[in-house]
Amino acid sequence: MLGAGIGAGIAALGAGIGIGRIGGSAVESIARQPQETGRIQTAMLIAAALIEGVALFAVVVCLLIYLAAKAG
Repeated sequence: MLGAGIGAGIAALGAGIGIGRIGGSAVESIARQPQETGRIQTAMLIAAALIEGVALFAVVVCLLIYLAAKAG
């Protein structure tokens, strides 16, 4: 059960780091090429949504592992 909690924490931490890096890179890219702002923001939002989806999936899997261990 401890492993499920640690796994959920690592998933949330990884998602936070990943989205932070995407945001930072997008800001740098927009500063270098302001004319491409729309395309950069679109790509950033899609990537952030995909990362958030994977993180949510990982947390749900950890919750299911916890509930399975608790029931059995």
